Amino acid sequence: MQCKAAVLETAPGPLVISDVDLDSPGPNEILIRTAAAGVCHSDLHFMEAKYPHPLPAVLGHESAGVIEAVGSAVTGLAPGDHVITCLSVFCGHCEYCTTGRPNLCTKEDVVRPADGPQRLSRGGEPMHQFLNTSSFAECMLVHEHAAVKIRPDMPLDKAALIGCGVTTGLGAVFNTAGVRPGETVAVIGCGGIGLAAIQGAAIAGAGRVIAVDRLPGKLRLATKFGATDVVDASDVDAAQAVLELTSGGVEHAFEAVGLASAAEQSFQMLRPGGTATIIGIIPFGEKISLDGYSFLRERKIQGSTMGSNRFRVDMPRYVDMYLSGKLDLDSMISGTTALAGINEAYENLKRGEVARQLITFG
Repeated sequence: MQCKAAVLETAPGPLVISDVDLDSPGPNEILIRTAAAGVCHSDLHFMEAKYPHPLPAVLGHESAGVIEAVGSAVTGLAPGDHVITCLSVFCGHCEYCTTGRPNLCTKEDVVRPADGPQRLSRGGEPMHQFLNTSSFAECMLVHEHAAVKIRPDMPLDKAALIGCGVTTGLGAVFNTAGVRPGETVAVIGCGGIGLAAIQGAAIAGAGRVIAVDRLPGKLRLATKFGATDVVDASDVDAAQAVLELTSGGVEHAFEAVGLASAAEQSFQMLRPGGTATIIGIIPFGEKISLDGYSFLRERKIQGSTMGSNRFRVDMPRYVDMYLSGKLDLDSMISGTTALAGINEAYENLKRGEVARQLITFG
C-alpha cells in the first residue's frame, strides 16, 4: 500500500513529504493506521547529522494508532486494536530479554533480512526504517513486538506521548533510578522528557523536585507538573544553586537535555551517595569530565535507555494513570499540526518554545 510520509533524504537536512510504499505484513508483522506521532528531539539529532543513520529514511518513533492487518503468526493483536508503538522492540529470546531487560534487546529477528524485500520502499527502491517504527507516516509496518495493545477509551493523541517521551521520563525515575518517597530530586531540562521525569518524581513521592531550565516559561510549566522549586540556569550556576537550595545536594539528578555540560552539572549537584541519571542523548563522540574525588563519596552516574522500560507492562499502567487523573498528558501538548507542517514543528523545537508537539493524521 502507499501512504504519505516524512522522509529524511540528506543529513543535515529537512524532512521531505513523499509517497512511500509499504509491503504486506510478514508472519510476525502488523500494519497500523497512524493516529498521532510526537515531535521528539531524538529525531532532530539525526536530521542535524549528530548521529548517523542510513538514508533515505522515514523518521518518527513516538506514536499510536489502530491495527489494520496482522501477519499469519501474530498472536495477541488483531485488526481494530488500539496500540502504542515503541522503539524498544524486543525479540524475546536474547540474553537481555530473558534476564528482564528487554529495552536493551539485541534485536534478533525483528528486522527483515537485508537480501529480501524491505518494509518500506519508493519507486521500487528500498528505504530505511527508523528505530523499527518510522511513525512520521500515515501507516506503519512493524514487528508485532514493537507495539502494545491499550484500552480503547484512551485518546490516541495522548497515547502517542507515552510511546517515547513519557515512558523515558517516568521510567528513568521509576525503573532506572528507583526514586523513593521523601528523596530530593533535580531535573535539568524541562522539555517533554524532563516534564515527564518531574511528574514521575512527584508521583513517586519525592520530598523536593527542583526543575532547572533557561526558559522562564518552561519553569512555570514545571511547577504545574509537580516541581517544588525552580532554578533559572540562564543567570546562575545551576549546580551551585541546587547545592545551596538543598544544603548539600540531591539524592537524584536527571539530565534531560542531551548536553555534556548538563551531564556534568547533574553529577556536581549530588549529595554524597547520590545518583545522576543521564536521560538525554549526548551527541555522538562528545565526552564528559567529572571530578574523580567525588566518587570517593559514593556519588554515581548512570545512563537510562528509554526509561529501562518493559513497555508492554509499563505503558498500559501509564494509560491507567492518565485516565485516573494521576498523570497529566494534556498540559504537555504545546500544539498539533498535520504532516505538512512537520519542519515548522522542528523549528519550534529548536527554539525551545515547546514542551511536546504532535503530528496528527485525519
